[in-house]
Amino acid sequence: MTIDPKLQSIVAVRATIPDDAFTAGGLGTLREGSGVVISDTGLVLTIGYLITEAEEVWLTTHDERVVPAHVMAYDQETGFGLLQALGQLNLPALELGSSADAALGDAVAFTDGTGHSVQARIVAKQEFAGYWEYLLDEAIFIAPAHPSWGGAALVGADGKLLGIGSLRVQMVHNGAVTDINMIVPIDLLPPILDDMLRRGQVSTPPRPWLGVFSAESNGDVVVMSVSEGGPAEKAGLRRGDVISDIRDGEIDSLADFYRKVWSSGPAGAEVPMRIVRDGRDSWLRIKSADRNSFLRKPQLQ
Repeated sequence: MTIDPKLQSIVAVRATIPDDAFTAGGLGTLREGSGVVISDTGLVLTIGYLITEAEEVWLTTHDERVVPAHVMAYDQETGFGLLQALGQLNLPALELGSSADAALGDAVAFTDGTGHSVQARIVAKQEFAGYWEYLLDEAIFIAPAHPSWGGAALVGADGKLLGIGSLRVQMVHNGAVTDINMIVPIDLLPPILDDMLRRGQVSTPPRPWLGVFSAESNGDVVVMSVSEGGPAEKAGLRRGDVISDIRDGEIDSLADFYRKVWSSGPAGAEVPMRIVRDGRDSWLRIKSADRNSFLRKPQLQ
C-alpha cells in the first residue's frame, strides 16, 4: 500500500510566547511543529501545547507561503488546539476519518508540515497517562517514530485524518525498546469542536488542577516537580513525595490518581491527599484550581 506523503493540507506552525507566560519555562518561548487544515475557511487543527499562551503564530504552507494565524482554542482534556488563518491559505481541508475503526497493524502515514512523512504501523491503542495531569482513555501509538511529531498528521490508507501527533515515547515492541509516537485520536474532536469555535473552550466545567508533574515508579505515584505558584506548591507538596491516597481511596496508578482528583469536585474543590515523605505519612489539603486561569488568553493579531 502506498500513502501519498505530499499532503498539502498539512502546514508548519511557529508560535512565539512571551517570556513571562506561565508555560514559558516548561515549554519554551519559541515552539515549532505542524497543523492540519480541517476547513476550507482556514481552520487548522494542531496539538495545543504548541500554541498555549502564544502572542504570535505563523503558518507556512508546502509552497513556502507564510500566513499569520490567531489562536482560537486549546482543550486541556484532549490536548487539541485550533488556529484560524488570518490570510488565504487556499488549501483543501483534510477529511476527518474514524480513529475507532483504525486497527492494530494498520499501515499509516505520519506527516509533518515540511512534507517529511514516516510510513508506519499502529502498534498499540491503549490508555495513556501523561505526567502533566493528562489522561486519554485510548491513545494511538505508531512505529517507527517521526522525529518531528508535534501537531503532525496521522493519515490512514483512505487519506483521512486519524489523529494529531503529541509525543515521542518508548515502548517494548517485538521484544526490544523502541521509540514510538503517541497520537491523540481524531474521534475526540467532533464532540467538542463547536464549543471550541464558539467559546474558545468546551462547555463542560474545567477539571480540578493541582499543578503536579508526577510519574509511576515501582507502582508508586511520585512527584517529579510542581508548578511554580500552582496549588500543589502553595500546599507544600515537594519533589520526591509519594502520593498514596486521595481522600479515603488508595492510589494504584498515575491514571487512578488523576481520576480520583477529577472526581473530587469542580475546579476549586479541596483535595485531601496522603503523602509519604522521608518514610513518614502525612496529609495535605490542596485547594485545586482551573488550569486555564493561570494562562494568558489569546489576543487577536
